[in-house]
Amino acid sequence: MEFLLVYPSWPKLRHQSVFHLPPHGPVVMAAGIPPWVRVTFADENVQAIPFDRRWDFVGISAMLTSQLPRAFEIAALFRDRGIDVICGGIAAMLHAEEVKKHCTSLFFGESEGRLEEVFDDKKRGALKPFYDSCGAFPPIETVGPARRSILDYSRYEHKGVRMADLFHASRGCRFNCFPCCTPFLGGRKFRPRPMARVEEELASIDNDRLFVVDNSLAQNKEWELDLFRTMIPFRKSWCSHPIQDDDDVLALAAEAGAWYVYQAIFDMSDYIRDRIRRYKSYGLGVEGTIILGTDEQDEEYIKRLVDFLLEEDVDLAEFTVLTPFAHTAIREQLESENRILSNDFGNYTADRAVFRPKRMSPGKLEQMYDYAWDTFYRDEPQAYRMYRLFKRLPRRGSDSPVSEKGGTAHA
Repeated sequence: MEFLLVYPSWPKLRHQSVFHLPPHGPVVMAAGIPPWVRVTFADENVQAIPFDRRWDFVGISAMLTSQLPRAFEIAALFRDRGIDVICGGIAAMLHAEEVKKHCTSLFFGESEGRLEEVFDDKKRGALKPFYDSCGAFPPIETVGPARRSILDYSRYEHKGVRMADLFHASRGCRFNCFPCCTPFLGGRKFRPRPMARVEEELASIDNDRLFVVDNSLAQNKEWELDLFRTMIPFRKSWCSHPIQDDDDVLALAAEAGAWYVYQAIFDMSDYIRDRIRRYKSYGLGVEGTIILGTDEQDEEYIKRLVDFLLEEDVDLAEFTVLTPFAHTAIREQLESENRILSNDFGNYTADRAVFRPKRMSPGKLEQMYDYAWDTFYRDEPQAYRMYRLFKRLPRRGSDSPVSEKGGTAHA
């Protein structure tokens, strides 16, 4: 069976430097496809979709809500030719009712142990319209290495530098942050992978740089320490979401190759100031992730917040406009207050005001989004700050922090 797996393109965040990381969801899903299926992967962000070939079956993996308009166009093009299309991924789960109108089948939930049924049904001509996990999660020990061989790594470079590979050591999250849909997708229970599985996955990655995509590493101190001890021998350099503010944890993270951390900066408190300084004291860079448009923010607040980031010498800052994605606490609040202005998936790009802010107009919020990016990067452009952070990349077993360029890999 010839199976085409497609990752649709989407509008990129305004002001952000455009580069493309190897996607995570499709390679995790592809690991569970039966061996008798021949898989071809097309990431439309970096390559053309081979519409001209005759495919037996097409899958569309959509992570972002803003990918869905293009996903629907792609699905229609294949279905018009009589080819069955199955859709899955985070965005497909968040918007299942709408997505199922555009595909032959909708796959809902994590994929381990469940894809054999899908492809057997397709082979028999008996695809089901809905493959639902019914809220169950696969045993975490069944999550093996992602199938990165489907990627063409030559396409994932930026200015001659190979981009980091994505890797996860756990699923689920015990926190319940207001803008996040993880409680709906992965559950509120922290599900760490066994360290033997972590070692297996790390050994399969030939890149010396990683992005550890777990929702938060600061969920269990003993597990976190165990993870970093496990990572040390692999001599990778990596970035991640927050690390626990603990001397033992931060020291071991640095020893394990921690490069920089994405830290949510939600106010100008001493707590946030101390977090930034603590990371830096252990040699870790900080990329602030800042949501603009929360109820306590007005124009002056945002100006002070940008000044705070500059004063604390945050290495990089990524500003987004508060976006009420489906199945989040903020979505529920704004809907109850009748403050949602748009449900157009194409507007959910995190740089547009799709709701009515409390202390400014939607137009003013978008102006302040532009102000934040322009002001933070006015004296040191984004490209220069990225280069400066790159120069601090820990040297992990080679004379140069730059990986060799990756070649084309085949499924």
